[in-house]
Amino acid sequence: MARGTESWKAASHKRVPQNKTKSQKVPQRKQDESDQAGSIVQQKCLSIFRDALSSGDDDAALLQEVKTHLYRRDFAAAFAKDEYLRVYASRWSPSRALGYLQIFSHVQAILCEGRDENEPLKAVCLGGGAGAELVALAAWLSERRGDSLKSRISALFLDIAAWGPTVSQLRHAVVNPPVLSQYASAAAKAANVSLLPEEAFAANFQQADALDIDDSQSKTIYEKTDLITLLFTLNELYSTSVPKTQKMLARITEAAPPGAHLLVVDSPGSYSTVSINGAEKKYPMQWLLDHTLLGSQQKRGEEEIPAKWEKLVSDESRWFRLPQGLEYRLELENMRYQIHLYRRSHDGKNSEDD
Repeated sequence: MARGTESWKAASHKRVPQNKTKSQKVPQRKQDESDQAGSIVQQKCLSIFRDALSSGDDDAALLQEVKTHLYRRDFAAAFAKDEYLRVYASRWSPSRALGYLQIFSHVQAILCEGRDENEPLKAVCLGGGAGAELVALAAWLSERRGDSLKSRISALFLDIAAWGPTVSQLRHAVVNPPVLSQYASAAAKAANVSLLPEEAFAANFQQADALDIDDSQSKTIYEKTDLITLLFTLNELYSTSVPKTQKMLARITEAAPPGAHLLVVDSPGSYSTVSINGAEKKYPMQWLLDHTLLGSQQKRGEEEIPAKWEKLVSDESRWFRLPQGLEYRLELENMRYQIHLYRRSHDGKNSEDD
């Protein structure tokens, strides 16, 4: 099974409403999910995928092969070939990137509070090899640089599959002008600029199983990180091994510096099976996550030691809905998700106690 990747999404994409169909009515949420990040930036994101991941005559057949492997949950086969990775990223990552861009924009005030813009925001994206997180972070940064040209991001994308070439190609498309038609006007050519300058966005890839990273490796990866993301990845990890996933979260807790943020986004209603004294019971992903990050309070004599994380944002169901007018060669989809954002406390104390 592929761990630390967004593999399950392809098998379930048919349940997501399509942009061309009539929008379904959903309950009004505290935060207005109808706000869009801006059609111009969104179209630039789609152009980045178009330019970085070329299309081929056999793509339809390759995509069907990938779908078949994913349906059978044969993740090793689904991500075994370079052409499989290319068509997967071309098909499913663009929609996710637009959804993630909206999420980053909505939590921007929290993530950027008290930040020194002279230092790059350092992010680690677990299961982020397929490119959605990369393009979303780049687009979010391009919006932030409208207020501060000093803003920069240095991101590590860690995944079990061999996504290195995909990460390199997408990063190249982010920091280079889009490909224009040979018939483009002089005005279009003059206005054609990259989403970000070269020095503003660093992207590196590490191929590894997120569940097998030991204490020493965890310290190296997380100790200077500002943002750790698990976007449509955590429930897949829980499905692989609840004990290993809990251990991974514990290692992140020990290594992450005070003030670091952990952003978890996944499918609403995700459950994992836990075996206790030989009996199996299903728990919501959110409950397992909170139990690990928030439920570890202890007492030292009469003194209560608070949990090492504080929860800042939590919602069991939100929607990202695509605006009209976006152009892309493949189908785009809306995204329904749950979101949980945590901040690492200072010495195990909540910020209000600091």
